[in-house]
Amino acid sequence: MTRSPVSRALWILLACILFGTIVPGSTWGQEQSSSLTEEDRIRLRRYAADTWRSMDKLAFPSGLPADRVHREGAGWGEPVLETTPTNIASYIWSVLGAERLEIITHEEARSRLTRTIQTLEAMDRPHGFFVNDIDPRDGKRLTASPVDSSPRRPLISTVDNAWLALALTLVVNTQPELAPAADRLLRAMDFGFFYDFYDADDPIRQPGLLRVGYWVDEKAFYGHYGMLNTEARIASYLAIARGQLPPEHYYRMYRTLPTEVAPQTQTPTGRARDYHGVAVFEGAYDYLGMRVVPSWGGSMFEALMVTLFLPEEEWAPKSWGVNHPLYVRGQIEHGLREMKYGYWGFSPSFRPSGGYEVYGVKELGTNPNGYLSYDVAWGLPPHLATLTSEVVHGVVTPHASFLALPYAPREVMDNLRALEERFPIYGSLGFQDSVDVRSGLVSGCVLSLDQGMIMAALTNALADDHLRKAFSSGSVERLVRPLIAVEEFTAGAPGPYPTGHQTEAQITRLSGTEPRLER
Repeated sequence: MTRSPVSRALWILLACILFGTIVPGSTWGQEQSSSLTEEDRIRLRRYAADTWRSMDKLAFPSGLPADRVHREGAGWGEPVLETTPTNIASYIWSVLGAERLEIITHEEARSRLTRTIQTLEAMDRPHGFFVNDIDPRDGKRLTASPVDSSPRRPLISTVDNAWLALALTLVVNTQPELAPAADRLLRAMDFGFFYDFYDADDPIRQPGLLRVGYWVDEKAFYGHYGMLNTEARIASYLAIARGQLPPEHYYRMYRTLPTEVAPQTQTPTGRARDYHGVAVFEGAYDYLGMRVVPSWGGSMFEALMVTLFLPEEEWAPKSWGVNHPLYVRGQIEHGLREMKYGYWGFSPSFRPSGGYEVYGVKELGTNPNGYLSYDVAWGLPPHLATLTSEVVHGVVTPHASFLALPYAPREVMDNLRALEERFPIYGSLGFQDSVDVRSGLVSGCVLSLDQGMIMAALTNALADDHLRKAFSSGSVERLVRPLIAVEEFTAGAPGPYPTGHQTEAQITRLSGTEPRLER
């Protein structure tokens, strides 16, 4: 899958038209650059080398990474003794990226990946999948938290296993010596296990959606992934490409939440269209003079993590090709103009004051409670706070900027440079996870997942979309590309659209369960 110069030029032209004309007086289209300068590439190579150093710090001899590591004084402590399938996936593709960028040799990459695969082979795999709470020292299941000793139940997460399956696919496609072992692990992971097939006679119990997860101890599934614009769609792409889900499943996910399912940020407007025999309400939200198909919480990773491995904007120019640049623009406009932080990039991260938090732009998400882009002044209850510059502490996470590299390279480079120069957020392990841009307090930790997203984005930017090509060739392109190519979102310029009422077809496919998002 090589992106042709013609398709790249057409996509850039579309982005410039959208960015330059939707908001009167905007200079976005004039300011945006379609390429990186040599100075940019030198800076990105430095970021890649230091980010890889963080992944090396997180890795155990088992070939598994820890979830995170925290600063201790002027140095770094020992990695936290827990991990997940997504963290393992992040480590795998970071190894592949480091090899491609010649940070490590092929021999070192093979040695590292051999240890990872051997540990995975020895792990307990209920129904062919991996549980979520893992000891990175040996791959055994954690029964209690290493932080507070709270009990951990054995959970199989659909999306976490999808990221690991994706990483194994990368190994199969790029590492001939390791391909047979990786393929054996991959073939045991049948995502049809999580699928509630669609039944027109019983659409509430059989909605044609993927389950969120499976409790091993109770032998019980829970939740459905209903929203399209979340990171969970990688599971759908992967399973469709492997023949484990029917293609029309893609069109049973919600572009906007049907109004009768649950409260949401705003009432979507749009129009109904039919794809593969499925009636789809092509809804969108209005935000800052544009129409955007929302994610669940309004965070960057929900919308764009998938694009690290699959060129949605090229394969689906009338849907993702319109929405992704606008979503990025919404995040930038929110940080620079709406909230006037001076910086942008909002996504779940380890908060500067401690603990994990979900951040985003509420208006870009469906969740009525919202992923906010800020913390409120410490000690002041949020419901009592007046949102002024004195109490609002905007929290920016660098990985959100890296995810936006294909869509706003100049803005990304300017934002990262400003963060590095203004705050003590960058060091020997690359960017720390987040910064309070009002107080200057940084989070003091790095996370495997977030560093892995940064490493993947850097690999693609510096090595001609290497990880995208490694995953999205073969059956993925053959089956997924024509499936998504035909869709047309109503994202773009504002216009007269009917409100998001449910069509009869939409009513019949309600799952009866509010869609739940798991990171």
